[in-house]
Amino acid sequence: MKTRTLGRLLAQEDLNFLLTNRIPRIALTRAMGKLSKIRSPLWTRLALKVWGWFDDLDLREARESRFESIHDCFTRQLRDGARPVDMRPDIMASPCDAIIGASGPIDGQTLLQAKGMPYTLDELLGPTQDWGPFRGGQYLTLRLTSAMYHRFHAPHDAHIRHVTYISGDTWNVNPIALARVKKLFCRNERAVIRMQLDTPGKHEFALVPVAAVLVASIRLHCLDVLLHLRYGGPTEIPCDAAVTKGQELGWFEHGSTIIVLAPPGFELIQGLATGSRVRAGQALMALPA
Repeated sequence: MKTRTLGRLLAQEDLNFLLTNRIPRIALTRAMGKLSKIRSPLWTRLALKVWGWFDDLDLREARESRFESIHDCFTRQLRDGARPVDMRPDIMASPCDAIIGASGPIDGQTLLQAKGMPYTLDELLGPTQDWGPFRGGQYLTLRLTSAMYHRFHAPHDAHIRHVTYISGDTWNVNPIALARVKKLFCRNERAVIRMQLDTPGKHEFALVPVAAVLVASIRLHCLDVLLHLRYGGPTEIPCDAAVTKGQELGWFEHGSTIIVLAPPGFELIQGLATGSRVRAGQALMALPA
């Protein structure tokens, strides 16, 4: 009964937006970062019980059954084989568990975060990045809820060539906020991961993990730094890391969004659409014939 009551309250758009956005977002995000790393099994069990009132937290696939901190639960690994990867060479696998949000062709350099809410590649990637390879391509928004598995993986065999870290705000990234806050993804903290696929066409590809309220740390295995709100730079981080399809790339410290950018010719797998749920490793996009 308590869970249903909270769910109904949070489903009210005005109240949801007020509680998750009209607050000291960055201060609370930093505080949450500290609280989440308190190592106490008793505190952790209590916090996870409260968390379960707000979201359907399912830990049955987790590698560990007990956690020493909330952070350990947020960044949990799964049991081996829990996320089989579609290894077909002409398929891009989903990098994460997610709900599909806005997607479609990139109109010039314009994308949508929600109906009537456009933003541009230049605003998303930052002024230092060449967005030309994605002109006329495809974009896809993958939204992770707080209860989901929060690690993300390589969608294909590739070389990570460059990472751009852009510090920013921590607006909530749920559909309610996306329909109200203009250019939200371009305001929040994010990392632009540029990669070249190991395919005959050597296609350019990009993943843009976007942080959110209570979620302001992004860890990438290819870098030796934790990217967070207090990290002052360097903003441009050259990289040359070979990754294989399905290999873990990093994690969020709670849950957020990954924007997928593909060049012309890539297509969303038939049957997937806004609102579809996908799992890490599942077929997501088809490469050009």
